[in-house]
Amino acid sequence: MSFLSSPFDSPSFRLAWLAGLSKKILGAGSKNELLDLIDDALSVPEPGGDQALLEGLAQLYRGQVDQVGGVFDQVDRVARKGLPEVWVGDTSVLASDVVNAAGRSVTQMGEAFQGGASVLLTLADAIGAAQRKDEQGRGQLLEQKRMLGGRDGFFDDLHESDEEEWDRKNAAHLGSYAVDLMHDAVSEAQEATRVAARDLNKWAAEARAGKMETSELTAVDKLMLADTGVAGADTELNEILTAGDLARASTRMDLLSLDDETAMERMLARSDSPQERAYLMKALAAGHSVAEIGEFQDKIHGKDPDWLRRHLTPVVTAADSMDDEGLAPDGANNNRDYVTFNGQRWVQGGDGSEGTCVASSTVTSRAMVDPLYALDLTGGPDGRQDDPDAFRQRLVAEQHRLHTEGDGGENWGGMGPEGQERINDTAVGSATGTDYERQDLDSAADRRAVLTEVEKSVAQGRPVPVDVSGEKGAHAMTIIAQEGDMLQIYNPWGSTTWVSEDDFINGHMGKASNNDLPNTYSVYLPR
Repeated sequence: MSFLSSPFDSPSFRLAWLAGLSKKILGAGSKNELLDLIDDALSVPEPGGDQALLEGLAQLYRGQVDQVGGVFDQVDRVARKGLPEVWVGDTSVLASDVVNAAGRSVTQMGEAFQGGASVLLTLADAIGAAQRKDEQGRGQLLEQKRMLGGRDGFFDDLHESDEEEWDRKNAAHLGSYAVDLMHDAVSEAQEATRVAARDLNKWAAEARAGKMETSELTAVDKLMLADTGVAGADTELNEILTAGDLARASTRMDLLSLDDETAMERMLARSDSPQERAYLMKALAAGHSVAEIGEFQDKIHGKDPDWLRRHLTPVVTAADSMDDEGLAPDGANNNRDYVTFNGQRWVQGGDGSEGTCVASSTVTSRAMVDPLYALDLTGGPDGRQDDPDAFRQRLVAEQHRLHTEGDGGENWGGMGPEGQERINDTAVGSATGTDYERQDLDSAADRRAVLTEVEKSVAQGRPVPVDVSGEKGAHAMTIIAQEGDMLQIYNPWGSTTWVSEDDFINGHMGKASNNDLPNTYSVYLPR
């Protein structure tokens, strides 16, 4: 057994190798050279994967759907009976709220099993089709090899008759086509695997209550925390605690001293709403001490859920935000949602006039993952302010602070990649427990290859900075969410919108900004 990796383990290497061989085969100048190139092509491994195994797993997933349906029926019967206003769990949540949350959780579980089964069946079909296409290409190469016969000796190679030349060129033409089939098989299997990984990662991230492994909270408490969304918005698009938040909060809960653990449980029990409770846990996930969280609760306690949303959640995703409403004359999506606090946008320079796109994107990213940071900006020192003008002053001051920290350009314009990476580490990574790493994207293949990691990161609630460019300059934005083959982009011009994976890969990112900035050239991955 060999423990050394082969370059052929990389689908991208195989694609490049086969593409090169296809061209070389057409240009082969002798029979022996052509035979060598055919052997090189036949040495490339076929697309991996076991279609039957994937189909079996899909059936196993699908078989769970009926059982989940039975659980839903039981939960639904309880909900229909009506419940008295009794409190359950360590954090004192209404039993009726728990039953409703359980119903939604069971529904999501059924959707996950059904969705996972569909993903696996689609992948199985794609792998089977790719392997058959690869087999077809290999068969044609073997046929051309048979027709060419054995290798020429030294003297045979000195002269080639017209008939031999025709045979060689015909074999080269058919051999190149065969290698193209093998190339397409690798490409199709790679894309099918990427899409399956994207969708399965998303389903895994949505298995939310299971992310909280702490023994310090009851199952009821975990269920309610995982199910709570911001007020007045689609819950599934706007959960307060992301999958990553839930996991980090669980880990940090287990590390608390007995006194801090008791204090945290008291704060959760004292909360007036599920939203207040969820924001306390989000603060814990962001790395704040129990003492800091206590001061935070003093500022937000008793505030209604709408107030909490305005002050603590900068980006709220509308249910119709993914609708295709066409493009504006400048190439941007018509369907954009402004990111505002009481009418004042979260925008670079406070009015869009400055070039602090890197710092401004980073400020909003930090505010999305850390409610204490968000409240410092929106609510001021005492956490109770509602003044949009005062918010604007604090927002711009913080943008300028990070711009300076990242060695940004004079007159609040531009920032280099080292500074961009550094301020994302200190501002965002410090809250999410990650370290950002720049990845250059020099081709469509690079952009396609990075998507799985980008989408897995945002599914966990870790924003991914993305840089775009055009002939007239460059701009920094942030990928903040993913649904299916769509990516949600925050633009520090003060808005969010959705672009497709194809837009990201093939130079259509102007939909998130304008026609002057179509090309994605780098991302910063949280690791």
